[in-house]
Amino acid sequence: MKKDIHPEYNEVKVIMSDGSEFTTRSTMNLKDGIYKSEIDSKNHPFYTKNLNLQKKADRVDRFNKRYSKN
Repeated sequence: MKKDIHPEYNEVKVIMSDGSEFTTRSTMNLKDGIYKSEIDSKNHPFYTKNLNLQKKADRVDRFNKRYSKN
């Protein structure tokens, strides 16, 4: 391997949206070494099969686009 061209590979503590945590290694540049995830397989609509929230958001966006005063 060539020297001084690869990013640093450090330990990162990952905190999932449900509060569970694990430690892994990553090349992400984090100041405090903690990555907080907002979306994971426990709350993402694709995995939970709960697409109602996404459908509602699409309807609201369509309404706002149609009736906005732009």
